[in-house]
Amino acid sequence: MASLATDLSALVGPAHVITRASALLAYESDALPGYRKRPSLAVFPGTRDELIAVLRRLAQDGVPFVARGAGTGLSGGALADGAVLLGLHRLKRILAVDVAARTATVEPGVVNATLSRAVAAHGLHYAPDPSSQSACTLGGNLAENAGGPHCLKAGVTLTHMLRATVVLPEGEIVTLDRGDDGGYDLLGAFTGSEGCFGVAVDLTVRLLPDPERVITLLADFETVRAAAQATSGIIAAGILPAALELMDQATIRAVEESIYAAGYPIDAAAVLLIELDGAAAGLDADAAAVDRLVREAGARSVRSATDPAARAKLWQGRKKAFGAMGRVSPHLVVQDAVVPRTKLAQLLEEIAAIGARHRVRVCNVFHAGDGNLHPNIPYDADDPDEAGRVHAAMAEIMARCIAVGGTITGEHGVGLDKLPYMEALFTAETLDAMCTLRDVFDPRRRANPGKVVPVRACREWLGAVSARVAGAQA
Repeated sequence: MASLATDLSALVGPAHVITRASALLAYESDALPGYRKRPSLAVFPGTRDELIAVLRRLAQDGVPFVARGAGTGLSGGALADGAVLLGLHRLKRILAVDVAARTATVEPGVVNATLSRAVAAHGLHYAPDPSSQSACTLGGNLAENAGGPHCLKAGVTLTHMLRATVVLPEGEIVTLDRGDDGGYDLLGAFTGSEGCFGVAVDLTVRLLPDPERVITLLADFETVRAAAQATSGIIAAGILPAALELMDQATIRAVEESIYAAGYPIDAAAVLLIELDGAAAGLDADAAAVDRLVREAGARSVRSATDPAARAKLWQGRKKAFGAMGRVSPHLVVQDAVVPRTKLAQLLEEIAAIGARHRVRVCNVFHAGDGNLHPNIPYDADDPDEAGRVHAAMAEIMARCIAVGGTITGEHGVGLDKLPYMEALFTAETLDAMCTLRDVFDPRRRANPGKVVPVRACREWLGAVSARVAGAQA
């Protein structure tokens, strides 16, 4: 490592290579603090050429590496266990904006919200909006195929990704696109590969025109079941909101007791945050229809906001809900299962029962419109008894989501956290096919090793945990 650090310092400058154990502490975890892995060193290239040179130097010695953006991931996906951590946050230039074509080309370290601010004067925006959009980077969004509240109508990252220039782990530079002119959609394969296929040095994304008008509604309910049923009712009526989010009482209280208070009714069992956007003509009629539908489902009251400041206040509570839970406990387990919308009411009641049985507090805040559940459990990871109960509850929750026809992640990725569930969801043949695809990009498995797809080296450990999941399913 000493020789490697010297060479990397020559490429990027000594100030941008970290080897001291105390300084590396900052990179031991991502936004899911229950996992901690120490990188061997961290290197932060500041230009495209530096990034390419660093990757080629690592390839020379066959050194494993993990690319990392802002560290806002929620699956332990950007942790480097003895590998080199490759930080990309200095690569933050917006390289080009084509207003006529509605595209932007950016470096991977550009922050999500920064791009929308940069093109706002042209009446454009970048649609995928993770709750961490004020900090998360577009390179990280590409790696995770990130979503967000407004992806119900607009689609997730892949929908808006047009092209990427990528450095493969062995140092080869390739351009990936959607394959619209024939051939394979290699960009589609790369998007959501969680850093296991290579590193993007630039990416070209689609921009959308701002809607003529936006209406945000807040409906509150006496039961979570009623809120979940209202969600299905809105979609069944043929109305596709820009966003449709559900928060339960535990989340509401965490938000309202924090600096992110948004004025949610703390006595409500659940609230729905519903946003409608588009052409001004007809939007009031859609809002009136939604108002009627949620009241028929049992809403106690419905608040409407069209003023940007009032709308932003309502969204503040939802966007900062995970941060607000930091007041509840020092650690947080966040899950990301996706289930059929028609199963939401049933699953939420089962999740509550699982939480009660294991004596843990479950806070639900999620993308109800597309069935993307986020059951969260605040806890103290330093308490072995509580940590054991939390992880047992999560295994049971994930097993139930799989059992009703769901899957284990919609936007947070597999990373380390969901590795145990992969064998419960996929056959050995399917996992082997995933490994074969990975081998095409990274035959030596140096890019983000040990993540996403179980490999032979960890079969025994994964098998033991998967047995726990299978037992919970039974």
